[in-house]
Parts: sequence; C-alpha cells; structure tokens
Amino acid sequence: MSVVTAILVVLIVVLSVTYFLYRSVQIVPQASAQVVERFGRYRRTLEPGLRFLVPIADTIRATVDMREQVVPFPPQEVITEDNLLVYIDWVVYYQVTDPRRATYEIQNYVQAIEYLVSTTLRNIVGGMDLERTLTSRDEVNTELRDALDSATGPWGIRVNRVELRTIQPNRDITEAMEKQVRAERERRATVLQAEGVKQAEILRAEGDRQSMILKAEGEAKAAELRAGGEAQAIKKVFEAIHEGDADSKLLSYQYLQMLPKLAEGEANKVWIVPSELGKAVEGIGGAFTRLGMQQANGEPGPGPGGAEGAGEEGGDPARPGGPRPSAAPTAPAAGGPAREPKDRAAHAAPRPRRLSPADVLYGAEDE
Repeated sequence: MSVVTAILVVLIVVLSVTYFLYRSVQIVPQASAQVVERFGRYRRTLEPGLRFLVPIADTIRATVDMREQVVPFPPQEVITEDNLLVYIDWVVYYQVTDPRRATYEIQNYVQAIEYLVSTTLRNIVGGMDLERTLTSRDEVNTELRDALDSATGPWGIRVNRVELRTIQPNRDITEAMEKQVRAERERRATVLQAEGVKQAEILRAEGDRQSMILKAEGEAKAAELRAGGEAQAIKKVFEAIHEGDADSKLLSYQYLQMLPKLAEGEANKVWIVPSELGKAVEGIGGAFTRLGMQQANGEPGPGPGGAEGAGEEGGDPARPGGPRPSAAPTAPAAGGPAREPKDRAAHAAPRPRRLSPADVLYGAEDE
C-alpha cells in the first residue's frame, strides 16, 4: 500500500505542476489584447506575445481584436426635411483603441455603434432636403464620423469613417425624379441644338460679311484699275492734242458733244469747263443775241458760212446759205392797178432755218 500511495502522490503532484504551468503561461496573438482579472477585478492588459499569469488567481476576461473592423448595417428609413421617405444603408469602419474601456464601459459596442449611427443619421438627413442628401454624401459622411467619434471615444473605440452605400427614395419619388431627369436632358438637348443653330448662323453671317468685304475690295480694285486706265487714256489724248496742236474750236465742239453724257451721271453736280470753251460760249452767246435782233427787225439770220449780213440781200446766190432772189412785181393788167404777188409776204421775211451748235459756233467765231 505504501508503494501505491507514493505513486499516486507523485502523479497528483505531476498533474498539479503541469496544470499550474499550463495556467500560468499565456500566448497572446498578434493584433490582439487580453484583459486580465485577478479575483474578479481588473488587473492588467496583456500585449501580444508570451505572458505569464498567476494560476487560479488570474483569469482572462476578454480577448479584444485591435484591428480595424468593418461592419455593414441594414437599410434604415429616414425622412428628409421636405418630408420624403428614403432608405439608407451604411458601413462603419471602427477600431478599438482601449481594450479595458471597450470591455468595461460598454456591453456590446457593435450594437451600440449601429444604434448611434441610425439616430445620428436621422438628425443629419432630417435637416437636408432630398436633392442635397443625394448630392452631399461626403458632407453626411464627415458629420457622421465626427459625431460617432466623439460619442465612442469614452468607449475606447475610434470611428475612422462612415460610408453611405445607397440612398434609395421610394418608388413614386424615383419615377418623379426620372421624369425630371428626362425633362432636364431634353431641355439641355434643345439648348445645345439652339446653340448649334446660333453658331451656324453666326458663321454663315461671318462668311457673308467676308464675302461682301472681298467683293467690295475687288470692286474697289477694279474701279482703281479702271480709273488708272482712263487716266492713261486721258493722258494719251491730252498728249496727242498738244502734240497735234488741235484747234480750240474743235475742242469746244467735242466738249459740247460730251455735255449730254456728262449730265447722265447722278453724282455729277460740278462740271469743269475748259478755258477754251469760255471763248466759244461767249461767241455763241453773241451769235444768238444778234440772231434775236435780226429776227426782231425782220432780217434773216446768218448762214452756215457765217458771213455778216448774209441773207436775202448782199449774199451769194450760189452759196447754200445765201440769199434767195425776191419775186418781181406782177405787171398790172391793162387799165388796172399794179398787183403785188401773192407770196410776197412769205418772201418778205423768210423764216430762218434751225441752226446746229456747229453752225452757231463756227459762225460766231467767223464774225
């Protein structure tokens, strides 16, 4: 019995030592922390690595994951400022910074974060209309993160960011928004089409303006060349006249022939009269004056030859413009008075023929 008792005692001692050794050695994994209690009271926090505990006295209360956690939450109903119902689901990225507080300050920090995000999101979105909610996700995310970070700080948890995944209005609002988007697209298409037509009209008007400018420049160049040609022609005529020593009577006659053509122009208000023409005009005026006096006295006017006193008396009968012989008085019948011829009155004051400018000009100069 003594041998058996001794063996049992040895086995009990070995098992006890093995148990105590097992309970006294603790291996903490990387990115984790363990909260140790001694006799039910917080003792310390074990860092990653090989750690030793007091058997029976020390116990592991909780093992906390120190990595950043990603927790998705189901969609929640949120009412906007304009009383529209939307469904929002989000994702929270958080990390435990103090294992002791995360263990003793909050019972279930994941559930607490979910409720906190839900209430904070309702407060933020409740102060925004639907359009701003849909277009201001970054603003909502920033406000949520700041609110959660300040609320979860005493729990030993840091909220890194909050992301809104979807913001889904109800079906009626979605259809109305689709109609609005479709109308906006049609409006923009109409505006773009009108802008295109406007640009086309501007380009067309610019092209017409350039065409008119080029046409006007061409016409101006043609007029300049035409004026140069006419100047050269006038210069050559002038040189020919001076080299040929033309008579002033001829020049005056040609100028008189050009007067009707000069009068045809609408802008011709000023005429330049040569000095040679002045003398000719004076002669013409004197000739017409004498012609009027002769007609008043019953005398015939000058003929084309321009001889002074050319008429019925003192002229050359052979000359085309010379005088015509007067009819002799008719012999009286026997015993009766002498009778004048019937056409004597017609031959007494012959009607002067119509003179051309050449007849007047040359007749006036000859006198």
